[in-house]
Amino acid sequence: MTESIPGSLTGVRVIEFGDQKGEYCGLVLAGLGAEVVKVEPPGGSETRTFGPYAGGGADPDGSLHFWAYNRGKRSVVLDLDDDGGAADFATLAAGADVVLDAGPVGYLADRGLGPDQLRARHPHLVYARITPFGDTGPYRDWKASDLVHLALGGVVMNNGYDPDPSGRYDLPPIAPQLGHAYAIAGEQMAFTIIAALISAGRTGKGQYLSCAIHEAVAKNTEGDLMSWVCLRTPFLRQTCRHSAPAVSRHRSIFATKDGRWMLTTTRNANLLKPFLAEYGLGGDISDGSDERSKDSRVLPGMEGGAARNMDAVEHTVRRYLFDELPWRQAQEAGLMWVPVRKPHESAHDEHWLQRGTYAEVDHPELGRALRYPASKWISTGPGWVPGRRAPRLDEDRAEVLSVRPREAPRPHPATPEELSVHGRPFALQGVRILDFTWMLASAGATRFLASLGAEVIKVEWHRNLDPRRGGAPVGGRAARERATGPVPSRWPADLGGPVGAQYNNKNPGKRAISLNVRHPEGLAIAKRLVARSTVVAEGFSPGVMESWGLGYDVLREIKPDIIYAKQSGMGTHGVYGRFRTIGPIAAAFAGTSEMSGLSEPFAPAGWGYSYLDWFGAYSFALAIMSAVYHHQRTGQGQSIDASQTEVGLFMTAVPLLDHQLNGRVWQRAGNRSPYATAAPEGIYRCRGEDRWIAITCGTEEEWVALAKQAGHPEWTEQDEFRTLDARQANRAALDKLVEAWTVTEEPFSLMERLQAAGLAAGVAQTAQDRVERDPQLAALDWLTELDATEFGRWPVAAPSVKLSDTPQHAGGLVDRAAPTYGEHNHEVYGRLLGLSSDEVDALRAEGAI
Repeated sequence: MTESIPGSLTGVRVIEFGDQKGEYCGLVLAGLGAEVVKVEPPGGSETRTFGPYAGGGADPDGSLHFWAYNRGKRSVVLDLDDDGGAADFATLAAGADVVLDAGPVGYLADRGLGPDQLRARHPHLVYARITPFGDTGPYRDWKASDLVHLALGGVVMNNGYDPDPSGRYDLPPIAPQLGHAYAIAGEQMAFTIIAALISAGRTGKGQYLSCAIHEAVAKNTEGDLMSWVCLRTPFLRQTCRHSAPAVSRHRSIFATKDGRWMLTTTRNANLLKPFLAEYGLGGDISDGSDERSKDSRVLPGMEGGAARNMDAVEHTVRRYLFDELPWRQAQEAGLMWVPVRKPHESAHDEHWLQRGTYAEVDHPELGRALRYPASKWISTGPGWVPGRRAPRLDEDRAEVLSVRPREAPRPHPATPEELSVHGRPFALQGVRILDFTWMLASAGATRFLASLGAEVIKVEWHRNLDPRRGGAPVGGRAARERATGPVPSRWPADLGGPVGAQYNNKNPGKRAISLNVRHPEGLAIAKRLVARSTVVAEGFSPGVMESWGLGYDVLREIKPDIIYAKQSGMGTHGVYGRFRTIGPIAAAFAGTSEMSGLSEPFAPAGWGYSYLDWFGAYSFALAIMSAVYHHQRTGQGQSIDASQTEVGLFMTAVPLLDHQLNGRVWQRAGNRSPYATAAPEGIYRCRGEDRWIAITCGTEEEWVALAKQAGHPEWTEQDEFRTLDARQANRAALDKLVEAWTVTEEPFSLMERLQAAGLAAGVAQTAQDRVERDPQLAALDWLTELDATEFGRWPVAAPSVKLSDTPQHAGGLVDRAAPTYGEHNHEVYGRLLGLSSDEVDALRAEGAI
């Protein structure tokens, strides 16, 4: 890799307004080089009051949360209830390209500063709004917290600990910590903002963008949603492994001698046996063929092993201290083993230091620099900009208020517009992606770009198919709609089939071709397609494309301005490039698995799905979009080397800062952040089997309202609960008190009552709840019906961000769900390369396609 050029968004000015909901998105835009101006109210943003603090004192300029999520931004204080302050905001908007609004619903509009008013005056403006539940719908004015979003969105019901031997869940579902709901929505908003900027560069006009956090989170849970939609099969949570239709006998994490944890797999007994013989106890390793009952897979890559192999792995791991376990040697032997790291522990790892994942940011007030996770990929073109430390309150007032109004961008010469089913043009007119991605972390990214109007051509070869992942019900949709229980799938989940539910949700809107690049004619065809493409995207292990003769050096000889984007688990550059990684492995290594679970001595709960697969897909889409934007402005291509794990590392800034400044090591605290002040806050059992509700009480008024709704106003007079400090000191007793009440209540009616009383509360929803009884998701049209060849018409997840002028469509240009293998061979090879039908058939006969 050559030295990165800072900032694909250099020259873009963003006005950020609001609270925590928009901070992650603003951080990402600043990291890509945009000038982000944070407009704060008198006294400062609420997030300046979020702990932990530098040195422990509650200093508004010392919040480590604020530092983590506002690095690289500027601060100006404006009182928008004052005519002068509102006028200053209007002036800032006139000089901006983007307004990022995460304030209360209607707040800016009530002051003449909403999307309609500002865009009428400044048509070039991209106005991006992040709300808890959306602009419309029955939950529009509901209150939420990160915890409530993760409950209502289904994340927590995929995440937690195994049930007891009777099958009863004796512990609550578990929410991952530190603003994951806001990151999920913020990442999707960030790449869609860039799409809107690309559209504005072509047309000269901005547009209105809206993202409901609830909708974004509700689509983020991977397997459970489509399993319910197509098979009526619920998923069950399991300790530090994927939720699944049945609780597995397998374990995925094992304790070391010193009480730390390693995530290991039993993949491929032929590899496991010699490795354990050399480094552990060996033992009777089985390929699983002699087992009487077959267990469901708990992690991709764990198929083919026997449950008893776990005993041999456990005997090996517990002989080692955490720092001495030979996980690197296991990786070199082809086994997916990694340490379950604390969130600060990767900051000194040689691999990430070589990649520049972390940056040293100077803090003059401290007389030292602090290390931050600051980059999610490396590139031969524009890279990530660490920026300065977070601004002190109103630090940049004079400079910010001297901005001049923006000139509207000059539109590029019009290209023929392909209209979506909405009758409007797409944002990514004329972008073509030659798509070698597969699975979710990479294929999901090109799915999003297809929804924005890119022509995505999915390339496969039958000997290495993108797994179809089952989920095609016996009897089709008619059988599913008649069903009152789970419907069997027509083929096993991991053995393929034309199109299944999971594959269908990851690949809508794409065209598909078959192509054998190991055949000389196939390789020649691939190179001709490269010459007609904007982007080549792939998600293979490092070195695969190079082995085919399609590395970046070759691609840019064919097309000098080509964008080549690849994503792997650890990234190619660095010492771990060849290590085997899937979503859960990346999460354990990044520290995010450790950030989910009950307090010790409980094990980490981890994520109940491949969180870094969806999140990696968002980030990979962001990488490609930023490169396309740079290409539009400069005509330059680039090579991008992205990794799933870096996306997870980006979420560890707060505990990393806390460790550097205060010497504290992250400690799990169940369903509340260890830094939170809200009390009570947690997930509490309700009436019914495995039914739960999330509640956050952040103020004294909310505590009083909760006690009143419980019919126990006397709670507020008890010494141990009278004040916030007292409630924090007596959390265990407080949680028991609250749950003794909630366990008698029906969860949905209780949620309605608490929200009506002004409290942030949400049922821990299953996939069935989200699909069948969530009126807000229905109002947002969160699912889109599409036809798939050999599969039928089914819902898939709609894009989470709504665009006013270039609306997205999950079916993309083709208005279809996922394609079958080679479905568009004749159409693509004929239209792009001029091959006749007979020529395509001849190439098929030769084994080239």
